[in-house]
Amino acid sequence: MTDARFDKYAETYDAALDEAIGVSGENKEFFARGRVAWMARLVPSRPGASRVILDFGCGTGSSVPLLLGVLAATAVVGVDVSSRSIEVARRTHPSPVTSFFPMDEYRPRGEVDLAYCNGVFHHVPPPERAAAVDYVHRALRPGGLFAFWENNPWNPATRFVMSRCAFDRDAVTLTPPEARRLLEAGGFEVLRTDFLFIFPRALRWLRGIEPMVSRFPLGTQYLVLCRKVCPRS
Repeated sequence: MTDARFDKYAETYDAALDEAIGVSGENKEFFARGRVAWMARLVPSRPGASRVILDFGCGTGSSVPLLLGVLAATAVVGVDVSSRSIEVARRTHPSPVTSFFPMDEYRPRGEVDLAYCNGVFHHVPPPERAAAVDYVHRALRPGGLFAFWENNPWNPATRFVMSRCAFDRDAVTLTPPEARRLLEAGGFEVLRTDFLFIFPRALRWLRGIEPMVSRFPLGTQYLVLCRKVCPRS
């Protein structure tokens, strides 16, 4: 499971993404922190408890500091199909509690407490998506959680931003119902679906109401939070 398409973006990914989402008035750090903070509200950590997090499709590892800090991970494992991105992640985020692997070099063993991915599955060819879900399923312990974030194709702003992004122009988006069906077919129990990031910076004074309307399909991104039902053979 390797894909060299993103190797050429390994050194410039963050800049390219910031350019694409700049129309919102925010940068990628704003959205990354918002996603992880939302997850921390839903799955708070227990003091002193171990929490191993899998960053599925980690890219260059830019979310790792947030997973360690905001989500209180005790260890983070990042995997990606781009070997070049993994090289950058290892160089940029060296730590005794982080490890990064090309996708085909990491062996899922049912040891992960929480898996996280953001905007990964719209790059996975539809015939390969079930295998990608199974990969995450095998990595999680029984009862482990999967925080599946994707771009909301029902939002016109999402489609516009993706059209501006070089590595998103050939993406095949998933609607929330498609994502839920995919995850349920892969052995997950869907717990909830939330929609975030409705208002651009120009309307940031309205952001306080977003938690109250997060169940409505208005946001530019959505989260399907699900749980591994049982081990699979």
